[in-house]
Amino acid sequence: MTTASPAPARRREALGPVGALAGREIGRLQNGYLADRPDAVAALARLRRGAGKDVAVVPDLWGLLDTEALYADRALRQEAAHTALFTAATLWSLHQQSRSSRMHRADGDELGAAVRRLMPGTGIDEPTRKRFVRAGSAPSLEALATRLREITLLLRREDLALDYALLAEQLYQWQRPGGRDRVRASWGRSFHAYRAVSSDPAGGDDAPATDQKDDSQ
Repeated sequence: MTTASPAPARRREALGPVGALAGREIGRLQNGYLADRPDAVAALARLRRGAGKDVAVVPDLWGLLDTEALYADRALRQEAAHTALFTAATLWSLHQQSRSSRMHRADGDELGAAVRRLMPGTGIDEPTRKRFVRAGSAPSLEALATRLREITLLLRREDLALDYALLAEQLYQWQRPGGRDRVRASWGRSFHAYRAVSSDPAGGDDAPATDQKDDSQ
């Protein structure tokens, strides 16, 4: 039997405006939800309806997040920033539903490491790996949101947190020239960098995650 180790140390690039705003807004709603504030509970329910969808066509999401900072920054691609922010927030809302612990954590896992935690010890769970590969190979942000929704449900089931500020930043970068490859590479590195610690005293040192090539669809 194995238990998950703390998230491996990793070099985390400073969050840009999108990730920073996502961290503040999701953190604000998360605090309210965990305090059982009616406005936050209602906001989470509305956000959840957009999880895995094209957030641009879900009017019920309008006004739930303070996006003023995005439109004040002329260096941002505003449509991409708005989409990334709301996509991350809707996925978090699905993840947080009915959970009494924080599903967004600033010290939480990157997506790849979180997926790896779903797997048993040093083994590879093939159905979970294929879901991860499908997310990485998504042809559009809408398809990516749908595939991330599937992964979010798995993380929610196992009560595993994620760094949604980092995810929001990556979803923004994913929409920029060359961004898809950079984000995919980062997810892959965090997946393979994960370590599981054996609960068996005879199990020895931390065992590395199995290095399998992601070549399946």
